[in-house]
Amino acid sequence: MEYENTAGSLKISSEVVASIAEYAVKEVEGVACLAPIVSNIGGWLLEKQTIKPISIQMNEGKATIDIRLLVEPNAKIPVLSRKLQEAVKDAVQSMTGIEVATVNLYIAGVSVPRTANTAE
Repeated sequence: MEYENTAGSLKISSEVVASIAEYAVKEVEGVACLAPIVSNIGGWLLEKQTIKPISIQMNEGKATIDIRLLVEPNAKIPVLSRKLQEAVKDAVQSMTGIEVATVNLYIAGVSVPRTANTAE
């Protein structure tokens, strides 16, 4: 992502935008954690690859942000989704000046606290 004006140019990497989005996600109550995806596509890959939980695509100067996450058990997903989309869009636009077209959320699951098994 590059901007130019009379004083010079500014380049912002997609990793920076992803970091801003990650920070915004972690500030919203109801999010347990980000959820990377591990894939081994059709045996083509010898080793599994981890896909980052936040990906950024730029199209005509606008960002599309995809976020994969786990939610807490008490989360109201529709309400949480709206809060997350607004928080990420606001954070990225205010910090970078990059227009955010969409924030797509992929709820990978609900984070259930583990309980210790006790022997009887």
